[in-house]
Amino acid sequence: MTQLLATRRTVLTGAAAGLGSLALPSLPAFAQTAAYPNRPIKYICPWQAGGSTDAVIRAITKSASEILGQPIIVENKGGAGGTLGAIDLVSAKPDGYTLAQLPHGVFRIPHMQKVQFDTLKDFTWIACLTGYTFGLVVPSDSPIKSIKDLVAFAKANPEKFTYGSTGTGTSPHLAVEEFAQRAGIKLTHVPFKGNAENMQAILGGHIMAASDATGWAPHVASGKLRLLATYGSKRTKRWPNVPTLDELGYQTVSDSPFGVCGPKGMDAGVTKIIHDAFKRTLDDPAVMASFEKFDQTVIYMNTADYTKFARESFASEKATIERLGLAGKG
Repeated sequence: MTQLLATRRTVLTGAAAGLGSLALPSLPAFAQTAAYPNRPIKYICPWQAGGSTDAVIRAITKSASEILGQPIIVENKGGAGGTLGAIDLVSAKPDGYTLAQLPHGVFRIPHMQKVQFDTLKDFTWIACLTGYTFGLVVPSDSPIKSIKDLVAFAKANPEKFTYGSTGTGTSPHLAVEEFAQRAGIKLTHVPFKGNAENMQAILGGHIMAASDATGWAPHVASGKLRLLATYGSKRTKRWPNVPTLDELGYQTVSDSPFGVCGPKGMDAGVTKIIHDAFKRTLDDPAVMASFEKFDQTVIYMNTADYTKFARESFASEKATIERLGLAGKG
């Protein structure tokens, strides 16, 4: 009997140990989720400080920091067509303390040149929140008063019309290149590190036009710049009299949704905490005011939908780059 009891005790002890070992892998993830966040979070804005994207991101992260109970520090890294945040995420720990905006360029620039990241494998697409309004502006004293005038000038003066953008391969660049191809004209592109530099160039008379997100809005409102067209699928609420490139017959639409992303391999619990916090920022009047200021709308996608959007965008941008003859160029 004593031997039987000892054997039974050994079996039960072994079974308990086995069950314990099965449960152990979930404990670190659970502990990580329960403790998150317990220190400041870094959010990389891959554009210069002072631009429209920087302003919107600072409004969003300020709101999210209040929800999460930890500071979110915005780190500006302008240049490389907005891909410097993506490069940083590749080497960041997937612990939720390094986040970034991944602009639309991460879907197209890899088709144009070699990059230091794999768009479909290196990131966690946490939540999409909004999207840009893009447009083409010229100085108010420019003789170019419409897209029709621009096309006529460019046909008479190939490659003489200069326009700035926020970098090679960015949405403001590619939208104009698509328009130019469909219009049968050749323009000269001048890339900058972000909205702030692009606006300085157009206001300083160094370029003839600027293609950008609505960092130009205050200058249009003040009368310093003239808005020729926007790139959305429909006219904007603030500038209802300004046509879209699409309605003018150039089949060009661009809005570039964006939100918050992290490195690959993030814990699902931490991802959900971040997703839920940033989604709640869309209920914050201060965030909505920043969207209104730059004529941006809510474009919300959860983690699964944003991940699907990334895959589909990567494929569609490949087709666009090849159609524009920019594949393999940098």
